Amino acid sequence: MDITKGLIAIGAGIAVCAGMGTGVGEGIAAGRAIEAMGRNPEMLPQLRSNMILGIALSETAAIYGLLIAIILIFVY
Repeated sequence: MDITKGLIAIGAGIAVCAGMGTGVGEGIAAGRAIEAMGRNPEMLPQLRSNMILGIALSETAAIYGLLIAIILIFVY
């Protein structure tokens, strides 16, 4: 029984690590969007909306990882 709880905790920790990758990806996306806005200010509205959409889609991976970790900890 103890090994099962330990393996569940390890699995939950790995699931939460999905948030690290999405954080890095969101930072890169925001930085590149700022660079593009500096180079071509006329495209600001389109760049901003595309950046927000991309970051929102990227954030879902972190939310899914958190959800899986919560399910592993509290259900099993």
